[in-house]
Amino acid sequence: MPTLLTTGYAEAEYGGVTVLVGAERGAYPYAHSVLVRGTAETLVIDPSLSLVGSAPHADTVLVSHAHEDHVAGLGGYDVPVHTHERDLAALRSREVMAAGYGLPPDATQQTETMLRDRFHVRDRPDATGFTDGTVFDLGGRTVTVVHLPGHTAGHCGFLIEPDGFLFVADIDLTSFGPFYGDLGSSLPDFEASMRRCREIGARWYGTAHQKGVIEGATEFGRRLDAFVGVVEKRDATLLAYLGEPRTVEEIAERGLVYRPHVEGPHVQPVERRTAAQHLNRLAGRGLVTEVEKGRFRAT
Repeated sequence: MPTLLTTGYAEAEYGGVTVLVGAERGAYPYAHSVLVRGTAETLVIDPSLSLVGSAPHADTVLVSHAHEDHVAGLGGYDVPVHTHERDLAALRSREVMAAGYGLPPDATQQTETMLRDRFHVRDRPDATGFTDGTVFDLGGRTVTVVHLPGHTAGHCGFLIEPDGFLFVADIDLTSFGPFYGDLGSSLPDFEASMRRCREIGARWYGTAHQKGVIEGATEFGRRLDAFVGVVEKRDATLLAYLGEPRTVEEIAERGLVYRPHVEGPHVQPVERRTAAQHLNRLAGRGLVTEVEKGRFRAT
């Protein structure tokens, strides 16, 4: 039987910003959405699964990145929708979104069906692209795009003023750590994006998932340190495993991202791409060398 998913959300106010708190504290498959009202217009950021059937009014929708948990409620809006130009193709086409996960062909087809049936994802050929620094003026309140690539190529945050609210989307500070395992993901870009977040002094930092809203740059920085630390732990795990030569496939089987009990067609592709990025990173630091074709060892 299909899994029954919860709709409906709670509201939490941060100045003039309303966080629409998703079911189960925004844990996947849910997410937190954001409602921003100005004197002239209202917009919603990342309409989640919890908004299905109960979407609040908005004149515009912004999407931080083209992943299913951030667009599941988009069907409730027949208004202009915008995302970063590097994620635009995936928002316009469910087929492109499914292909972006880099799964084997049969699993890609299953994923597209899941996107349609579980997350209500529909093609949005009307969607348009924005770039870093684009400003949406709602009247007395602005929303400025902050490009934070790495999770996806077009992943963005949004700085809402005058409230001092920075929505950082899937730089979500969870114990799982940064995810950079899709075809368009990049560990170096993710690290640069986390550094950029530190440079933006905000009153509140809103995440898309369990951690919700963090108040103050000091507390945000502390939690971001722990989030960054997951990347460093993956490095350490890999170096320990490379005491003898290993292939990318062997590293993927050992696993850097998922716990051993996690199964599914996505696991090995994500592990392979993650392993390759860490190998490149460590080789660049002189900590790993390719001892023979396709086999790597710690120096």
